[in-house]
Amino acid sequence: MLSIFDYGIIIAVLLITLYFGLRYAKNQKSTEAYFSAKGRVPSWAIGMSLLATLISSVTFLGYPAEGYANNWILLVQGLMVPIVLMGTVWFIVPLYRKVIGLSTYEYFEKRFGNVARYYSSIAFVLRQFSGMGTVLYLLAVALSSMTNINTYWIILVVGSIIVIVNLLGGIEAVIWLDVFQGFMLFASGILCLLVIIFSVNGGFPEVWRVASESGRTGFGPYDLDFTRLTFVVMAINGMFYAIQKYGTDQTVIQRYLTARSDKSAIRASLMGILLTVPVWSLFMFIGTALFVYYMQQPLPDNVGPNSVFPYFIMTQLPVGVVGFILAAMISAAICSLSADLNSLAAVGIEDYYKKLRPERVDNEYLRASRWMVAIAGVISMIIGFIYVELGSESILGIIFTLYAIFSGGIVGIFLLGIFTERANSQGINIAIAVCVLFTAYAFLTSTEIEFGGNTFLLLDLGEYNFTHHKMMLGVYSHLVVIGVGYLASLFFPKPVLDSNLYYKGWKRNRKLDRERGIES
Repeated sequence: MLSIFDYGIIIAVLLITLYFGLRYAKNQKSTEAYFSAKGRVPSWAIGMSLLATLISSVTFLGYPAEGYANNWILLVQGLMVPIVLMGTVWFIVPLYRKVIGLSTYEYFEKRFGNVARYYSSIAFVLRQFSGMGTVLYLLAVALSSMTNINTYWIILVVGSIIVIVNLLGGIEAVIWLDVFQGFMLFASGILCLLVIIFSVNGGFPEVWRVASESGRTGFGPYDLDFTRLTFVVMAINGMFYAIQKYGTDQTVIQRYLTARSDKSAIRASLMGILLTVPVWSLFMFIGTALFVYYMQQPLPDNVGPNSVFPYFIMTQLPVGVVGFILAAMISAAICSLSADLNSLAAVGIEDYYKKLRPERVDNEYLRASRWMVAIAGVISMIIGFIYVELGSESILGIIFTLYAIFSGGIVGIFLLGIFTERANSQGINIAIAVCVLFTAYAFLTSTEIEFGGNTFLLLDLGEYNFTHHKMMLGVYSHLVVIGVGYLASLFFPKPVLDSNLYYKGWKRNRKLDRERGIES
C-alpha cells in the first residue's frame, strides 16, 4: 500500500494541475484564445506539448507491458514517424497555418467539399473517444491494483480534473501543463529503467543477453506476410500513421496554429517528433528489462503483462519514489486527455456548431465550447467504464487496431488533396463510399465473437474473408481512396482550385512571397 508521503506527492501534483487551469483562466475571453492562445506560447513549449499529447498512460503502461510480453515490433510504428515527417513537416505546417482558421477539416472542405470535411471529422471524433476511454481505463486499472481504490472512482476523479482544467484554462493551460508533465515523464522513465537495470544481477549486459536469447529484442518477424503482425506490416502502417497523426489530426494541427510564426511552428513540430520516439523506446525497453529481472526473481502467478510494471513500482521502489512515479503516470494521462478534450471541442465548434448557428457573437461560441468540453469528458468517462467491464489483456494491440479501423482513408484524401490538382469532390465522394464498404467488409469478415461456447465470425464469406492483419486496414483504406478517388475524378471536370490548397501552388506562392520580402 502507498504511504502517506506518496499520497501527498500525488495530491500535490493534482493540485498543481488545477493551478494551471486557474492560472490561465483570465486569458480565456474568446474562442481564439481558448483554442489557439493567440500566439502567446513559445515554440519550445509547443514542442513539449506535442510530446506530452502523444505520451499518455498508454505509453506509461502499454509499452512496458508489450516489451515484457513480446519483442519491440509495436515500436516500429513510432520509429517511422521521424523518417516520414522530416521531409514533409516543413510544408505541411505553413500550409495549414495559411488555409484554415481552427479546424483541420476546414482544409478538406475547401479542397473537396462538405462530405470530405464531415467524413474526416467524424473519423477523428471516433478515434479520439476510443483512445480517451483506453487511457482512462489503463490508468484506473493500474492505480486500482496499487492502491485498492475503486477503478470507477479513479476514472471519475481524474476525468473531472481534466474537464475542470480545460473549462478554466483552455489550450494555454493544456500546453503549459504538458511542459510540466514532459519533464516528469522523462525523469520517471529514466529513474525506473536505472533501478531495474541495477537490480538485475549482471546489469545491462545481462539484460541484453537474456532478452536477446529469449526473443525479446528486435522487430521481427521480418517475412513478407500480411496475415500476421510483421515488421513490414508495422512499417507500412507506421508511414500512414505518421502522415495521419501529423498531417490530418486536429490534436496535432491545433498546436501548429498556436505558434507565433511558421518557423516557430516548424521548430516545435521537429522538437516534438524527435523527442517522442526516444520516450516510446525508453518505456518499451523498461518492459524488456522487467522480463529479465523477473527471470531472476519470483513473480506471482496472478501478475500478467499489463500489471508487471505497476507491481514492480509498488514492491521494489522506495517511499516517495513510488508517489513520484504514480504522479507522473497520472499527469501523463491528464495531459493527453486534456489535449484530446480541447481538440474535440474545437472540432465540435468549427465543424458543427458554427454551421448550425452561423454569425453568432463570440461569447455564445465560447460558452458552447465549454459545454462541449464537459460533454466530451463525460462521454470519455463512460467509455472508460465500459472498458473496465470488458477488460483487456492486449490493450496496446487493440488501440492500434481501432486506430487502423477509424483511420477510414483520411490519409488518402489528404494526399490526393495535397499532391494532385486533378482530384475533385465527386471522385472523393465515390472513394469515401467505396472505402466505407471495404472497411465494413474487412472488419466483419475478420472479427470473431464467442457465443454459446463457440466462436463465430461476424460475417463469414468463406474463401472471400479478409485474412490480412487488421492493422493493414489502416493502409488499405488509404490506398482504396487514393486509387478510386483519382480514377473516379477523371470522369468529372477538373476543379478550379485556390493555389494555396495543393503543394505545387503553395510552393509557387511561397517563392513569390519570398521575392517580395514577405515572411510568415
